[in-house]
Parts: sequence; structure tokens; C-alpha cells
Amino acid sequence: MKKAGFIGLGIMGRPMAKNLMQAGVELMVNDVNQDVVKEFEAAGAKGATLAEIGAECEIIFTILPNGEIVQQVLFGENGVASTIKKGSVVCDMSSVTPTQSQTCAEKLAPLGVGFVDSPVSGGEPKAIDGTLAFMAGGSEADFEAVKPYMDIMGASALLIGPTGSGSITKLTNQVIVNLTIATVSEAFVLAAKAGADPVKVYQAIRGGLAGSTVLDAKIPMIVERNFKPGGKISINHKDIKNVLATAHDIDCPMPLTAQLFEIMQALKVGGHMNDDHGGIVQYFEQLAGVEVKKVK
Repeated sequence: MKKAGFIGLGIMGRPMAKNLMQAGVELMVNDVNQDVVKEFEAAGAKGATLAEIGAECEIIFTILPNGEIVQQVLFGENGVASTIKKGSVVCDMSSVTPTQSQTCAEKLAPLGVGFVDSPVSGGEPKAIDGTLAFMAGGSEADFEAVKPYMDIMGASALLIGPTGSGSITKLTNQVIVNLTIATVSEAFVLAAKAGADPVKVYQAIRGGLAGSTVLDAKIPMIVERNFKPGGKISINHKDIKNVLATAHDIDCPMPLTAQLFEIMQALKVGGHMNDDHGGIVQYFEQLAGVEVKKVK
């Protein structure tokens, strides 16, 4: 496999890059946190500037907090595009809008560089164990160039369609995940307020139609009052904002998602942005004056 650049070593990027290294991929890495860069250097990766990654790597992955940072990393002064070689492929795994992905592709195309937008689903646990789901947009050739690396970091990788398709698929995913967390939260606050044991309620319903991956992932954390982030509310708040911006651009009304955004705004005011998105339950708990927790 070709030497790869990896830009963004946060909650998701760090374990993803580690999985690439463990599979024998030669990596050049970059992150604003120099401590984590040094950690990768100690493990055998090469810490590098953005321009160095552009000059030396034909496959470049980015996973960054938002689309504006992606644009700066790629096209800012001394960014990746300032030195990137013709025939290279950039794969952005950040959660951004389809328009932002299309802008990246349009700016890279005159340089002879391919672009794949491929956000991921699965959160930190699946990033760690290498079972993420990749949803990609771009050309077949560019997708095939990066897929061997995706196969190391994930359990599935699917090309959805042209540039922007991966980003819209991720936004669709985020609507379903976050609205489901909110629905589960509201329902379990009802159960707790009525005096029922949330753990037994969960055990009773998880095998029926109400059962879901979200239910299984979040209720065990909620009842333990564990809001250590696998996926921060702040990141999901940004994603839902992108959903609404995209929906407004194409005249697609999304009333439930709009209400969810305001719930997240309230959590932001309450200082919960760094909690796991299972912490959405705290909004409903505050309204009802009850906590969803194990019965002692």
C-alpha cells in the first residue's frame, strides 16, 4: 500500500490512524495537538507539516471538526494543495455539508487530484475496533484507491454516488441517530418519573420493535450516568446545524430536526457540549426533575 497522510488525530482519527499503522501502512501525520503527534512518532509514524504531506503522500485522509477547517487545511497558505502531486487522492472523512465537499472536489480537480467525501458512522468504539461504516461520494476510480485503507479502518465501505453523496448520507445518519437518542431519552424520563426501574424497562423492550442499536448503545451509559464522549454533543450539534442548512437550501422542511437543534442549543447553554450525545437525556431530565439511573 502507498504511504498515506493522516490529518486530524482526535477522538475518531487517533484510533483510525493507529489501525492503519498496525496494519503496516506507512503514515505521515498532522494535528494541532503536538503531544498526540509525538505519540505517533514514537510508534513509527512521521510527524509532518501539511505541505510535506501534500508533497510526499499520494493518499491523504482528513478527519476534522468542520468544513471550514478542512478548507483551511487543504487550501490555506502552505496547505496540502500547495504541494500536492497530480494523481493523488484526498479523502475527507469529516462530517460536512455536501456543498463543502463539492467545493473541495472542484478546487482539487484542476490540479489533477481526486477527492472522496467519506464520513464515517460508529463512534469511538467502532473506530477503536476497526468496524466503522464508510459512506462515500466521488468517482469509482478515486473510491477504489482509498478503499483498501477503509477496509482496515472499517467493516463496510460503500460508494453512494458522486461528490457530496457521502456527506448527505452522513447527515441522514445523524438525523436518525440523534432524533432516536432524543426519543429514547424522553421515553425513559417518562419511565423514571413514573417510578419504573429504567434497567428493567430497557430489558423488557429491547427485544421488541422498540429495540435498536441506539437503545443498546446509550441506555447502559445513561443509567450509569456515563457521559464520557464517544461522540460529543458539540460535534452532533454541528452536524444537525449542517442538516438544517442543507435542508433549507433545497426547500426540505424538517420540523423534528429543527426542534432537536433547539434542544441541543439548550444543552449548549447548560454547559453540556463536551458530553457524549447520550447526554441529550439531561435536557428531558431537567424538564421533569428526575434522573434516568439504576435503582439501588
